[in-house]
Amino acid sequence: MKESDPSLRRARIAKCFQEMPRRDEEEHVLVLSGLWNIAMTQPDDPEFPTLGIFGCMGKLILRGVNDKDWIGRDQNVYIPYYAAHIIGSYTINKVEFAEKAVEAGVVPPLMELLRGKLSWVEQRVAVRALSHLASYDPTMRSMFEYEKEIVELCTQLATTCLNVVYSRFVGVRDPKKRLKYQCDLLTRGLGGAEMENRKAEEWASQLQCWSLYTLNCFASKERSLNLICREGFLKDLCKMWGGLINDTSPAGVGLLRILCYSKEGRKCVADCKEVVRSLCNLSRSSDDWQYVGIDSLLLLIQDPVARFKVMELAAAVLADLVELRDLRGRKNIGDAITRALLLDYTDRKSKSKMCKEVEEALEVVRDIKVGRRKKEKEMSKQDLQERRVLVCFKKQKGNERFWCGDVEVAVVYYSEALDLCPLKMTKERIVLYSNRAQCHLFLKDAAAAISDTTRALCLSSPPNSHEKSLWRRSQAYDMMGLAKESLMDCIMFVNGRFLSKGMKQIKVPYYAARMLNKQMNATWLFAAALSQKSSGKEIEDENNESCTRTEKEMAMAMKKTASFCSVLEEFSSSKGKRRAETPSRRKN
Repeated sequence: MKESDPSLRRARIAKCFQEMPRRDEEEHVLVLSGLWNIAMTQPDDPEFPTLGIFGCMGKLILRGVNDKDWIGRDQNVYIPYYAAHIIGSYTINKVEFAEKAVEAGVVPPLMELLRGKLSWVEQRVAVRALSHLASYDPTMRSMFEYEKEIVELCTQLATTCLNVVYSRFVGVRDPKKRLKYQCDLLTRGLGGAEMENRKAEEWASQLQCWSLYTLNCFASKERSLNLICREGFLKDLCKMWGGLINDTSPAGVGLLRILCYSKEGRKCVADCKEVVRSLCNLSRSSDDWQYVGIDSLLLLIQDPVARFKVMELAAAVLADLVELRDLRGRKNIGDAITRALLLDYTDRKSKSKMCKEVEEALEVVRDIKVGRRKKEKEMSKQDLQERRVLVCFKKQKGNERFWCGDVEVAVVYYSEALDLCPLKMTKERIVLYSNRAQCHLFLKDAAAAISDTTRALCLSSPPNSHEKSLWRRSQAYDMMGLAKESLMDCIMFVNGRFLSKGMKQIKVPYYAARMLNKQMNATWLFAAALSQKSSGKEIEDENNESCTRTEKEMAMAMKKTASFCSVLEEFSSSKGKRRAETPSRRKN
């Protein structure tokens, strides 16, 4: 590397890459660590990719997989991880590097790691590298030979990896029983058990998200849909989310939307009511991926076959969103929803297939987007003013009845006020919807509360910013046992209070803190794995026995191996913490 003559330097580097897999030297791991650092910081530099680094890394991986004596010597146990990571780092941005990697034969070694020949740590970097290769058309074609196996392994990994990481690492309470090299890789040799657990959670989430991304690459080309669209896996997808760890990944719902672009995918998704219901819940939430849920539902109801399978669940949900305007750069979402819902509204044959609830939802949409607008345009200013006065009167009466404990009567007054309230009186309608939602909460009608708060939040500017509606919907989702949706609304509520009150008051209200704690425990990445362990259930994993045996062998080999501190890990994208302030208890 320090050679001043460029041609001589390149020749020596190329020779080093050729000889390294055949030699036994203690310095190998230090060389790999340095190469990994360069690949991480300079992934677009063509020097090493053109000098044979991919072939070298592939051979080192195979040697680590096939030669247990070699991997147990010195610090060679780190080498397969770093080799696969280097391949992934150089192929992340440039298709020409990915083509060189495939030509150098990196796919078979990466497949060995993906099969679980070593451990979940190596599976993580293997699926990362394979996902990059699958994202380019030229290199994707070279992976068709392994297509079925890759898809099956990725679906299995996405489903079981959290349980595996928990059972083999996070759930191992005695630090001495954790594989030392995994601890060092996770914490760079500088952290304790708490940091190990935090990084293991992040890596497990990445392992799941990269597995899903690889499946996305195949699904977007409508390949292996019969393997991806299995009912059990579709149901599992609803529980996979990037969450607060990998906020840039749409995770399970991202794959569901890709599937909804194909006819076969739409049919399979529409046939699974649990999946459709999950998309509905996402569409009426403050999750960053709300628009993905809406897109998926629109694709389903625009399909002539899937439409009537999902309308019973989706119509009322989408009807609550018809006044939604802009959302994360997408314009006029409410109008798109209206067009999709009223696609065959006047068709008698289509109407005959609709249940009563669907007809009522479509009538509400037509009234808000067409009927009432037309009537209010024809009204005189005097008539509109009289309506405003009457709305204020009805609202005041509703407030009085609420505070007197006549909640059912208050609902009637708020409903009458909403029927009279001109559409242009946005602020008044937000308050009325939110107040009526509070009444529904007192009456234990969580579904009605979610509907009203969603309508209020669609009218707020920006969307999902009305604090009291967020808190009330969070409570309603909690009543229905929907922890993820409740958590996201509570976070947004806390954040909104904090921003509105400024940075001086930083205390989170006790009831919001209690809700956050409850839902974060319920949605913790390893919550399901912990529940399975507590109930004594065995984790389903086809590679469980072989992986455990391999890890035991590696643990034995590592007993006399000194710990190794890595110098850097890939850049993580963790969502910024949201802060809160104490909300007022009085009604709007």
